[in-house]
Amino acid sequence: MPDVELTWLGHGSWRVDTPGGKRVYVDPWLANPKCPEGEAEPERMDVMALTHGHGDHIGDAVDLGKRFSPKLVAMIELASWLEGEGFPEAGQLGMNKGGTLELDGIKFSMTHAVHSSGMYGDGAPIYLGEAAGYVIEFENGTKVYFAGDTAAFMDMQIIGKHLEPDVAVLPIGDHFTMGPRQAAVALELLGVKRCIPCHYGTFPLLTGTPDALRGHAPDVEVLACEPGETISV
Repeated sequence: MPDVELTWLGHGSWRVDTPGGKRVYVDPWLANPKCPEGEAEPERMDVMALTHGHGDHIGDAVDLGKRFSPKLVAMIELASWLEGEGFPEAGQLGMNKGGTLELDGIKFSMTHAVHSSGMYGDGAPIYLGEAAGYVIEFENGTKVYFAGDTAAFMDMQIIGKHLEPDVAVLPIGDHFTMGPRQAAVALELLGVKRCIPCHYGTFPLLTGTPDALRGHAPDVEVLACEPGETISV
């Protein structure tokens, strides 16, 4: 079977082309300032996976849901809220941490994440469930851990031992998530030797860099890419 192809769309957004021909989008905020122009208008979207309810991760979710009617993988509270906002049947597959959902031969295992989740503005904040991550097992058996926005946490040892990801997609920007030094700790806890960094460089506050991660995790292969580039795993 072909490899799993991950295309970074800037910030925490990813397009994944699976060995079985499916197109999965993870946290597709395609209005982010680093998203390549050619990626801002998807051709199709079979599955959308959302890690948490912040605007820089779900900003385009309702519009994309209306246009493509993808199957949605998300925390139950977030999924239900998105359906109320107009995302067709968004709440149908809403799930929670510890659960595994299989869609068309792809398994999504929801993991813990240390972060907040909710929309806020002029009124009271809207609770959208807890933040989460996913270990996604693709049709060829490759497992990719999308940590979402998180700090390092000791239960990453459980993720590494029992879900056994082959590669970890980790935020390294700092300020809102872990930075490179803490991401190196996360990789040690996970026992993963390949890391694809993201959630850095979008705004001046996000100061972490792949080179800094390499300095803190010299035994890990850091597979850094530019927005619009594709990595095969």
